[in-house]
Amino acid sequence: MKTYSKCIIFAVVINCVIGCSNNLDEKVFSSVTQQSYKYTMEDFHPTVANVYSYFRSFYDHWGFFSSQEVAGNAIVMPPNASGWDDGGVYRRMHYHTWNSEQAHVANVWELLYRGVLICNNVIDQIESEAVPAPSAAEKEQGLAEVRAVRAYYYWQICDNFGDAPLVTTMSTDLPAKNTRKEIFDFVVNELKEVVPKLSEEQGGNMYGRLNKWAGKALLANVYLNGEVYTGQAYWNECMAQCDEIINSGRCALSDNFKDPFRATGVESSKEVLFTIPYDRDFGGGNSVHMYSWHGELKKKFLTEATPWGSGSAMGLTQFIDTYDEEDTRLGDTWLMGPQYAADGTQLVGTYDMKGEPFVYTKDVPSASYTTEMEGYRMNKFEIQAGSTHQSTTDIPQFRYAQILMMKAECLLRTGAPGAGALVTEVRKRAFKDHPEKAVVTDEQLRQNSAYRYGYVENYTIVDPGDQEPVQLGRMLDELGWEFVWELQTRRNLIRFGVFTKKSWLSHKPQGDYRTVFPIPERVLTSNPNLEQNPNYLNN
Repeated sequence: MKTYSKCIIFAVVINCVIGCSNNLDEKVFSSVTQQSYKYTMEDFHPTVANVYSYFRSFYDHWGFFSSQEVAGNAIVMPPNASGWDDGGVYRRMHYHTWNSEQAHVANVWELLYRGVLICNNVIDQIESEAVPAPSAAEKEQGLAEVRAVRAYYYWQICDNFGDAPLVTTMSTDLPAKNTRKEIFDFVVNELKEVVPKLSEEQGGNMYGRLNKWAGKALLANVYLNGEVYTGQAYWNECMAQCDEIINSGRCALSDNFKDPFRATGVESSKEVLFTIPYDRDFGGGNSVHMYSWHGELKKKFLTEATPWGSGSAMGLTQFIDTYDEEDTRLGDTWLMGPQYAADGTQLVGTYDMKGEPFVYTKDVPSASYTTEMEGYRMNKFEIQAGSTHQSTTDIPQFRYAQILMMKAECLLRTGAPGAGALVTEVRKRAFKDHPEKAVVTDEQLRQNSAYRYGYVENYTIVDPGDQEPVQLGRMLDELGWEFVWELQTRRNLIRFGVFTKKSWLSHKPQGDYRTVFPIPERVLTSNPNLEQNPNYLNN
């Protein structure tokens, strides 16, 4: 595909909103600049597609992935004999002791605001006709798509940082904070206006882009978490979006749980509403196998690259213990037990368990240190033979399974019947050999979580911490079994009141204010109009 570097983000805006280098002198290495380049209609669709570029950074273990999954109760990244301490950054995400200078926090802020600014620039280019559209209809649809993508970025800013700047133009003025409610209202109003204008096409040219159904899934997600953002519940509004997707007949569950996570053949999936496309050569960013797997697994999966050391991202034992042993999502999600090379040879340890048969064990002693074989590893996303440190496998952001589960949760929260039937529909493919176990009732979904919360030392819970029953706890468990690794864990735990209340592994509650991250210190330093989020002033 022919690509161009189209979007220049103004240096002053980067400095005060994102917080990058203070060097404002632009170095021009070519006589062709954004101002001198003459755009044609052929540039229109590549320019629109450019706004998705930052999505590929979502799975960076130095940023968004760790903030959404390692901060949760299902995945942990402990150090081991091969390394993986990196100054304690992953442990701090698990402990909830991050501060405004943590690289992960700064990287999430920068990722999301770079996404916003590139959208603002493209909107300006299209509206001013600096980038001419092939037709009036394509202009309207292109603008709608870019505004929907910007709404996605702002949803994540609202979710992760709360009060934050709401910048919708290419102005270089130093922005002040807007309230979380103002950002929420902006996202909702934008989506309500533009979603009807989005394409209804699935797959083909719209694969990996926000079409009408993905836009509705985005709005449903915003409504689902609306009470966290504003103090007001939007369960009925969330259900309305889910019902429109369900009633459209355009989407369906895949036959097998693993189907949406295959390296090929997903482009025509009716379950995947929106995904992040990756390519090992032309669209990198998916390196989950590199930071989860042991280097010996190169011999099993025949990858070109050797995973980093003994890997780190692994299943937290208390979460693994919640699975039903007949639930095939356990094996479809986690790499566990004895590991063999592609030729059937038993793999062996190479670090602290050098020469011993390679067996991934379930129990993790703490977030402070593990052996090279402790902890189940990622098995959800297919990694093709020949993969480099980049995988070609796309990572879904919205699936039809989530639409059914969101509606089920809303039914439970409003006291309406029918949640059990929806969750049962999702569970069926995970219990094909035991269909009776797929069935779950509304009443069961209202029961407490199966998760054994508590602080762990040397494989044993030594401090149970808060043991209040989790409201709709079984529903929360269902979300975990279906969506772990898909960047939803932190958000779900916050919505169910668990994130800052419960203890797990080496984590103890650190205060309710940690439901949002601090504004990065370098951003505050560059913009005196911004104030730090509450309670982070001394961090």
